[in-house]
Amino acid sequence: SADAIQHAKTPFVSSLYNQYPHTTLVTCGEAVGLPDGQMGNSEVGHLNLGAGRIVYQELQRINVAIRSGELAANPQLLAAIQYAKDNQKPLHLIGLVSDGGVHSHINHLKAITDICKA
Repeated sequence: SADAIQHAKTPFVSSLYNQYPHTTLVTCGEAVGLPDGQMGNSEVGHLNLGAGRIVYQELQRINVAIRSGELAANPQLLAAIQYAKDNQKPLHLIGLVSDGGVHSHINHLKAITDICKA
């Protein structure tokens, strides 16, 4: 194993492991409200620890809303789309478009255009 802790002589830490229950925390991805594979940071960690539950970050909250169908059922979005269709008006979408996944993601725009086509 490449784990330095596993190879080190740590009698005190080892005694804690042997005498008390312990676990590990997953500090990245969906376990802390981020997209799968995205590493966490101090802010995300403190937010989740303080809440005692998964606190979805905005990017992941939108991803979850897309997957669950919540976005496709959003009354304000549906009303805007219907108004544009009924009145033969353009629907202007304004926002950030990126595949970086920090402040936005292009998949969110794709999801909205799919909802418009439905």
